[in-house]
Amino acid sequence: MTPNEYLQKILKQQSLSNDSPEIKAIRKEKEIVEEILRKEFSESNPTIRYGGSKAKGTMIKESYDLDIVCYFKHDDKNAGDTLKEIYANMKQALEDKYYVEPKTSALRLKGKDTDNFQQDFHIDVVPGRFVNDKNYDVFLYQSIGDKEYLKTNIEKHITHISDSGLHNVIKLIKYWKIRWGIFGLKTFVLELLVIKVLESINNERLDELLTKFWQELKDNVNNIKVEDPANPIGNDLSTHFGTSIKNQLSSISRGALDQIDNDNWESIFGPIQDKDEYNNIAITTAISSQKRNSAKPWSY
Repeated sequence: MTPNEYLQKILKQQSLSNDSPEIKAIRKEKEIVEEILRKEFSESNPTIRYGGSKAKGTMIKESYDLDIVCYFKHDDKNAGDTLKEIYANMKQALEDKYYVEPKTSALRLKGKDTDNFQQDFHIDVVPGRFVNDKNYDVFLYQSIGDKEYLKTNIEKHITHISDSGLHNVIKLIKYWKIRWGIFGLKTFVLELLVIKVLESINNERLDELLTKFWQELKDNVNNIKVEDPANPIGNDLSTHFGTSIKNQLSSISRGALDQIDNDNWESIFGPIQDKDEYNNIAITTAISSQKRNSAKPWSY
């Protein structure tokens, strides 16, 4: 098996089809969430749609999350006068059904009932308000940072990924990030980093693209700058791509290149597993993780 054939099998192993149990589950939960939001904010008629890796086509089985964006018209006040109020009102609306974990701009949904307490539904709800009547750019509330709002554009993010033609490389690098414990790097920044490094490379072989990516991180990571395509000036990503994470990326990339030199791709991405074996491992891991991380109702 050639390295490229091996990587194609890893991609297939990490793919999530529309009829997979994971996608069916989050699609079902998305319908419940949307029903709650449309009922609560019926006077506002918000725009609700997929965002994140589902919309960008970069979702992998090892770590999949669904972003549900819920955007209100620029002059709508029914959902809240300010972005902070919209965020708080949406959190309150979802708390009847879910345990809601606040994040910087999103609301993470987990189980609230005794039979699913603290179960992670892999769903982040992202409230926002359109900048103007064009319904294109959006302001999001930020609970952390120097300013309480962030201007962004999900359509620009999706287009940026789509136009790159690097979906498969991004999926593999996301998998590499998880397997090698690079937890300090935001996935969005990682996607931008892949495109920044490889956008001018005309090569369809995954093994060569990955080697080029890791080589650049090993040798030149300190000179790489990533920018938010939706707001390159207003959204400073340097705090998410600082010296510490750059040093980590350079070191781990060096390790990956050493394994490639030894023709040992399996040490980077693991062995190929048949479908039944992989599903059994995934189920066992999920159950073990839930037992480890989920607090019980009576522990509060």
